[in-house]
Amino acid sequence: MPNAARSTRTTPKIRKTKFQADLAPSEDRMMRALKEELELTSNTDFLSDALALFRWAVSERKRGHNIVSESITGERKILVFPRLERVAPEIALPHTEIQWTGAELESLAELASRQPAPPCAAVSGATGKSA
Repeated sequence: MPNAARSTRTTPKIRKTKFQADLAPSEDRMMRALKEELELTSNTDFLSDALALFRWAVSERKRGHNIVSESITGERKILVFPRLERVAPEIALPHTEIQWTGAELESLAELASRQPAPPCAAVSGATGKSA
């Protein structure tokens, strides 16, 4: 009877990706301060949390949602982050529906199919005065 521990099948180990970043001294200080404030002990934990937050922000902007900070007094500030705006949908223009009558549609079709009228004197630059 074969021993289960000697199985020829092995579970492949998932290899973690290494990440290295060159930070300016001010960014390094900021990262260290944030890690300390958040009680994070590793850069991996910091990056994982930062990625989760950024993924959420991208998802919200893709839906056209603004990301807002609200104080306890109700003052609101909208996050302005140019990189996030790259994924935001185009600005939705207001939409209205016009209920055209048959007569209005016929009139519009007639106007649209006519030859354009010549420009008036004010548009064409003619003054009507002789030199």
